Amino acid sequence: MLPLEQPAFKTDLAPDSGGGRPVGRLCFIVLSLAFLAFAGCRPEPRADFVIHNGPEVETIDPQVLTGQGDGRVAAALFEGLTRFDPKDGHAIPGLAESWELSPDRRHYTFHLRTNGVWSTGQPITAEDFVWSWNHAVLPETGADYAGFFFYVLHGQEWVTATNRSQLPPLGIRASNPLTVEVDLETPTPFFLELCAMRVMSVVPRFWVERHGDQWIRTDPVPCSGAYQLEYWRPNDRIRLRKNPRYWDADHVQLNVVDMLPGDSASTAVNLFLTGAVDFIADKNSIPTELYDRLADDTRFRRFPYLGNYFIRFNTTRPPFQDPRVRRAIALVIDKRRLVERITRLGETPASGLVPPGVPDYSAPFGVGQNALDAWKKGGNPDEQEKAYSAALETNAVEARELLRQAGYPGGKGFRPFSYMFNAGGGGGGRMHEQIGVEIQSMLKEKLGIQMELRPVEWKTYLSDMSRLNYDMIRGSWIGDYADPTTFLDCFTSDNGNNRTGWRNPTYDGWVAKAAATPDVETRRKLLRQAESLLVAEEMPIIPIYYYNGMMAFDPKKFGGIYPTLTDEHPLAAIFRKP
Repeated sequence: MLPLEQPAFKTDLAPDSGGGRPVGRLCFIVLSLAFLAFAGCRPEPRADFVIHNGPEVETIDPQVLTGQGDGRVAAALFEGLTRFDPKDGHAIPGLAESWELSPDRRHYTFHLRTNGVWSTGQPITAEDFVWSWNHAVLPETGADYAGFFFYVLHGQEWVTATNRSQLPPLGIRASNPLTVEVDLETPTPFFLELCAMRVMSVVPRFWVERHGDQWIRTDPVPCSGAYQLEYWRPNDRIRLRKNPRYWDADHVQLNVVDMLPGDSASTAVNLFLTGAVDFIADKNSIPTELYDRLADDTRFRRFPYLGNYFIRFNTTRPPFQDPRVRRAIALVIDKRRLVERITRLGETPASGLVPPGVPDYSAPFGVGQNALDAWKKGGNPDEQEKAYSAALETNAVEARELLRQAGYPGGKGFRPFSYMFNAGGGGGGRMHEQIGVEIQSMLKEKLGIQMELRPVEWKTYLSDMSRLNYDMIRGSWIGDYADPTTFLDCFTSDNGNNRTGWRNPTYDGWVAKAAATPDVETRRKLLRQAESLLVAEEMPIIPIYYYNGMMAFDPKKFGGIYPTLTDEHPLAAIFRKP
């Protein structure tokens, strides 16, 4: 799945207020009636599969989307040269049925399927891919994930250049209507996974050039994936219908799929329990206070995946342009307290940015590792707790000294600042607020500085983060493939997902050198150096915890849904059991 900025939402249930009272049968009936009213009272057949998709979708244009829910829709509508295996998340053939890799591992030859056509009937050709990729790297397209094309020859030049008149062509060409040739800057072991990403999907040139930025809202949208868009009714649903012209349509079993928007976690789970929703793909759409009670329910499945919850600093605003200030704040955040009191899904406090599970890599230690080591040491619980508390106090002493050196002794002169997070009805929105309240208390108690909470709606959150209109902001990242670069690339200077204002040529150089290094051990060392600079020295971000996921579906009714490290669940693989 798209390494995307994840929205913060994802049996008797508590109401949206977060209280612990069970919701009775009457409440279920009311919610069901409200659901019918929400749909505009239009009587229509129920979809074969209904997904609670989180916040209202911003766009389903695969080249410009950023939200995780947006990506779920786009992944069903558009396909690339490869696609994700539903069982393990690795790349498998998509619109390209096969490929060859040159001995130097820098040149791919992809062979397109002869039966690859748009949902509107036109053939999908190699030139369509050439145009799509060239369109994605144009700054005016506004693709935040254009950084994926840095691995393609001359990709970074196209994404970052202000004058493109003298640039060499992007490293993709069509040698014939069914053959796509791609040249890479360096050997890229995860390039096939990149080809499955939304931004690298093929888009219909004939439609984009006719309708411009609004092409995705003009009926009928030509689609290349397993589904086509039947309609999109804001604040109601997105309805998808099986694409009969899809190359693998014979194996797509769900004919009609509905994607429902909603910020309320309690409502999401009530809809699931009453049968109005079949699948909750995002743990933030499940109230955190219910995690313990759902542990034995086979419909609610926990699993680890490549995700990290962290805090971003706006390093262009004083006083956060000073790394001593950022380090001081990082030192006094008690990560264990956050995962034990608030998240409660067995998450591990994060020492670095890259989560466990990535082959041939382990994250370096970040700020406050001494406290995490004391907590993990084991032994007598009382002694363990004393050691942990002592480590936290040692960190607080260092933090206060750093603030003094930065010109804020005892927090004096440190301006009040805000912590922004996306608000919502329960689930992740409530969790973000609770985390903010805890951090607010920690900073006041340990450093004497005042942090104000700034809850905003999802659209404002995305907009203000992109425009650097914040002081501190909650962040998260879900890896697209099992390699450290899916996380570390995000914080290179020219990456559209950086969104901290932090630029460091040394960091950029180590990441670039690692990309050009075929030796596994040398590459690992370079990436660990870069990550250490990110999380232990400069700290434009503070890693908080590694994700565990939770999804909801009835395994007696549906198959084809698997817990993957990349949290990808392709609709084309899902089926209803007899």
